[in-house]
Amino acid sequence: MSASQAQIDRELIKQVKKGSQEAFEELVTKYETKVLNLAMRYTRNQEDAEEVLQDVFSTIHRKIHLFQGKSAFSSWMYRIVVNAAFMKLRKRRQDKSIPMEDLSPTVRQQYLDGDPIQTNFTDEFTFTRELREILRGAIEKLPEQYRSVFVLRDVNGLSNQEVAEVLELSIPAVKSRLHRSRLMLRKKLKRYYTEFTGLIPCDDAKPISANA
Repeated sequence: MSASQAQIDRELIKQVKKGSQEAFEELVTKYETKVLNLAMRYTRNQEDAEEVLQDVFSTIHRKIHLFQGKSAFSSWMYRIVVNAAFMKLRKRRQDKSIPMEDLSPTVRQQYLDGDPIQTNFTDEFTFTRELREILRGAIEKLPEQYRSVFVLRDVNGLSNQEVAEVLELSIPAVKSRLHRSRLMLRKKLKRYYTEFTGLIPCDDAKPISANA
């Protein structure tokens, strides 16, 4: 985030803390798309993502006085999004998979054609739509602690520093969890890779860099 944008956020937050509804609505307008997109990455369900969106801004409105400005507002906000999304997922754990077909055609296409997932951890794959579906399913099955890091870092493109701030982790912990999540995904996708290409991946391939 640029210095000017950070300054704008500080001014808006200052006004919100003073009770300005107009400033709060401006924050909502500025960030609601990013919040909804991140919620969709986790929940893969339009209705749940929209509920997360409402929960997030309700929480921000109630707890804005707790934001001290030690980190970027967006980092504080993303932490709330992650917590709200996982709470939603826990509530519907009995129904672990939400078919993509359940989404409206527009939202489904936006999700499929959204920001491209960084491919530095699986350069050998051709990212067809079928593979994207399989990859999303594999991401959904990652343990929460690894999925959080992977989605923020490799899907949403946050830096290691930003992920560390959002999840309140050290940068080495972020790198370690990112490395572990990539290895788990590579293992999950290995069978598909074999079926897709007819080739057997080399087991002694160069390890994925946690610094990517």
